Amino acid sequence: MKRERVVLDTNVLISGALSTTSTPAAALEKAINDGQLLASRATLREVMERLLSPRFDTYVSREERDALLLRLAPLLEIVEIVETVQASRDPKDDKFLGVAVNGRADVIVTGDKDLLALHPYRGISILTPADYVSRQTSR
Repeated sequence: MKRERVVLDTNVLISGALSTTSTPAAALEKAINDGQLLASRATLREVMERLLSPRFDTYVSREERDALLLRLAPLLEIVEIVETVQASRDPKDDKFLGVAVNGRADVIVTGDKDLLALHPYRGISILTPADYVSRQTSR
């Protein structure tokens, strides 16, 4: 059975990692257990910058966030971006499409309306965390 190739946007990844009972957490868990997480240097950098931002200090200790990054790192396949993509209404979202296209992703999981509006994109499903969690795959 082929493992599904999954791109989680930054907000889903961080929400899922920090709130273990949330729908994004269930999406992250499904992606880890049933799929292969994909990222690029740019998307990983964004996760690290956001997660290590002082605005999270009141919610989660820096040590817990560092541990989270260390736990996630070996689970990510880093995709080399050979073909750049410019398709989203919000150019900041194109990096997730780039990971998906270059990494031959099956699905992008996001709450971002600009990305969701593109579903499907080049045969890649773009789903909310709730839709991703509830979807049955035939892989």
